[in-house]
Amino acid sequence: MAHAQDLKYEDALKRLEQLVEELDRSELDLEARLKKFEEGTKLARVLLKKLDQAKKKVEVLVKENVGEAAFAPYDDDLEQGQGESEVRAA
Repeated sequence: MAHAQDLKYEDALKRLEQLVEELDRSELDLEARLKKFEEGTKLARVLLKKLDQAKKKVEVLVKENVGEAAFAPYDDDLEQGQGESEVRAA
């Protein structure tokens, strides 16, 4: 298997999901479970790093192409709250 940092984001995520499924099945011995857990934690770190790099790249692109004032962090809670109030108002 390729090194975790060399995998594309989607492939690393798919492998992590596969490891979680394998760990959920209790037929593995302790040593095998520990190896899979270790691989999973490495993949999780790589995935978080790749997401952080993508976020930084988007920030740079927005600042370069739209300007500093146009950049606003995405607020998931704010959007959900607006959607709920719109539904209640209807």
